[in-house]
Amino acid sequence: MVGGGTGGHINPAIAIANEIKGSCPDAEILFIANPDGMENTLVPKAGYPVAHIRVTGFYRGLNPKNILHNLKTVSYLAGADFKARKVLREFKPDAVIGTGGYLSGPIMMEAQKMGVPTYLHEQNAFPGVTNKLLAKKASIVFLAFEEAKKYLPAGVRCEVVGNPVRQSFLTADRAAARKKLGLDGGFTIFSVGGSLGANKINEMAADLMAWHAPGGKVNHIHGYGRHGRENFPKLLEERGLDLAKYPRIRAMEYIDQMEQCMTAADLIISRAGAITISELEVVGKASVLVPYPYAAENHQYYNAKVLEDHGAAVLIEEKDYSREKLLGLVEEMAADPARTEALGRNAASLAVYDTAERICRTILADLRQKK
Repeated sequence: MVGGGTGGHINPAIAIANEIKGSCPDAEILFIANPDGMENTLVPKAGYPVAHIRVTGFYRGLNPKNILHNLKTVSYLAGADFKARKVLREFKPDAVIGTGGYLSGPIMMEAQKMGVPTYLHEQNAFPGVTNKLLAKKASIVFLAFEEAKKYLPAGVRCEVVGNPVRQSFLTADRAAARKKLGLDGGFTIFSVGGSLGANKINEMAADLMAWHAPGGKVNHIHGYGRHGRENFPKLLEERGLDLAKYPRIRAMEYIDQMEQCMTAADLIISRAGAITISELEVVGKASVLVPYPYAAENHQYYNAKVLEDHGAAVLIEEKDYSREKLLGLVEEMAADPARTEALGRNAASLAVYDTAERICRTILADLRQKK
């Protein structure tokens, strides 16, 4: 298994590994991990061994710090093929499964050179450059979005299986979530920019709070993230808001009850990462999606566009943000529950609930045919 750098790559890999282990208890599973990556912590916690290969991505810009980093990246890549080959020869895998991240490229390419069957899971609606190259020789490419097919080379075997989401999202209940969070039946907004936070979503949340706080009829939970620790209080101060006066509004740096907050909400405002999109589909919620504009290949825009095109979300690019339009949109949604519920139903119609099981079943069947 190889997938790292972010939770969006690591968690699907762990979910697939867990499913394989459940189906084949005797299976030996080895993860390739960057010693400095999140996977080096998350994978051992999940109970799987790791082999270390250091690979980093390139930084944009020509300042001295970035140049030094990029020189190191080149040196890591130069040795990655040899290290990958060594790991593969020692472990002798029947298959290599990649879920993205910097490490996937060199490991998967080396496996393909050695004739080892490779399987890809592409989480985004717009596949990255590396996965487009790897797809040509992959046994199967698993896609989260039907829309991704048109960006892959002709003749590639693809199967649309969605993205794995945590079990807690599959079993979450709206009434129970609201009770646990202490929310009444009022219109509820959940806004979040990820663990680091997003300046634009923090601005949008502050604008919304300034609008609905005086009326006292809207519940609002907001996660401003680490980068919003200093910025978000300033945004509130600029708008004359003291949240201590408004019990219906809660703002915190980190959201540790994500599935409950999403399930309890009527409207969710967030980035458009692949796993977030799948979670929105599983919980069946209306959303306003604000893609991270600097994501590789602008893939978050394409993710958000899938939900927008299916009448399941409203897409707002950062460059197009208008306070007046957002307030008008949310006011309409709060006043028209039927419209908001329709967006949620359309999102739910796209949900896949057994992604890891589908991937596992297909890979094992394919490997049996190859023997």
